[in-house]
Amino acid sequence: MAEKFDIEERWPELFAQLDADQRNAVRQSLAAAWHEGWVPNREDVENLTDEARGAIDEAEYLRRADASAERHRHGAHVMGK
Repeated sequence: MAEKFDIEERWPELFAQLDADQRNAVRQSLAAAWHEGWVPNREDVENLTDEARGAIDEAEYLRRADASAERHRHGAHVMGK
């Protein structure tokens, strides 16, 4: 796990359209997962910021998250061969 949680510094463009409350909610959600060992990736952060600012609804967020998880599972399986 990285020493510092620098999510906004890594992808500032994803946070640019969020208001202070949205920004805080996204940071808190991501930080909680990071503390559990998850390493943030741009796709997941973009999906969460898109939902927070209303660009996508919860159903689309969940569809994207499921698709991302499936790609990562498939990639891990292929690498394990």
